[in-house]
Amino acid sequence: MFSLLKRIFIKDFSNYTDPKVRTAYGILCAGFGIFLNVMLSVLKFLAGVMSKSVALTADAMNNLSDAASSIVTLLGFKLGAKKADKDHPFGHGRLEYVAGLIIAGIILIMGFELALSSIKGILNPEKTEFSFIPAVIMIASIAVKFYMYFYNHRTSKLISSPALDATAKDSLGDMISTAVAFASLVLGIWTDLPVDGIGGLIVSVFILNAGREAAQDTIDPLLGLPPEKEFVDGIEETVLAHEIVVGIHDLIVHDYGPGRRIISLHAEVPGNRNIFDIHDEIDVIEFELAQKFNCWATIHMDPIDTENQRLKELKALVVEICKSIDSRISAHDIRMVPGTTHTNLIFDIVRPLDCTYSEEELRSMIFEKVRETQPDVLCVITVDVPFV
Repeated sequence: MFSLLKRIFIKDFSNYTDPKVRTAYGILCAGFGIFLNVMLSVLKFLAGVMSKSVALTADAMNNLSDAASSIVTLLGFKLGAKKADKDHPFGHGRLEYVAGLIIAGIILIMGFELALSSIKGILNPEKTEFSFIPAVIMIASIAVKFYMYFYNHRTSKLISSPALDATAKDSLGDMISTAVAFASLVLGIWTDLPVDGIGGLIVSVFILNAGREAAQDTIDPLLGLPPEKEFVDGIEETVLAHEIVVGIHDLIVHDYGPGRRIISLHAEVPGNRNIFDIHDEIDVIEFELAQKFNCWATIHMDPIDTENQRLKELKALVVEICKSIDSRISAHDIRMVPGTTHTNLIFDIVRPLDCTYSEEELRSMIFEKVRETQPDVLCVITVDVPFV
């Protein structure tokens, strides 16, 4: 059904990186979700009243909140697609993350509400009544919720959407919720134990966990996540494919919402080449990155001396020392200032955030190790934070 709808309502539906196509997917998923959740809520409420099931009636209210969540998702995609303005020069893309966070909040609230009603059902149990129609409705609901999980989860991966991923997790929780309610209804035939309340309590645990995961998935990009390794590797491969670039460092990726990334990096270039030729090539690389990764790219040129033999030896020494301390430590921007009494070796190192050595300890260790074989060399070290 969803495959048919996307072919009807989304032009060029296979172009997932196109912002317009991405927004259309989000709106379609949300609109379809509103329809299915309202339908399920009405059917479950009728089934809950007929069977006197607390768990099933609560599940009907949960579906109603899911419809509200779908409305939030729809608004998130719609508002997030707004163009940049003078008050928001980086666009409104993060509104999609905010929508996902609101959905997570709704999931958590429903989980707490269900837990409270289930505890009341355990303390003051009411006999449930099994009947054929509610049972059929519940089985159909499980199938529908699994289908909703499937298309939301699949679409969230295709367009990298935390909001749709949160919706998918909510659908999975609903499926488990209804399955437990159905099991409680069946078990209630043979026992006087408060299986309905116990089932509702079990369901609330699943819902609360789904809410926690959904909140985590939306809070992380709002706080700032490192870019995916494949994305970083792709940038490095693209830049280093140009002969004029000797190396890159200080790569930073700013994420202002899906399709709104800003890349900045330092490119090491030979200091003996014509600066106008280098600048022209850097412009070409920036344009290539923008087209290939759907982003804005800014590259800072770092001229380096590629012909000084002693500098090459000192650079190799520094790299070897850094790796011997921690294989993840890298060094860049290595330059040399010779003097009559000593030589200053100036460079930056990237210290992993979980490194056991402090910045000062690293400076001291590298300084002393270089002095062991190069007594005339004084290291001037800047410690950088890894952003990727």
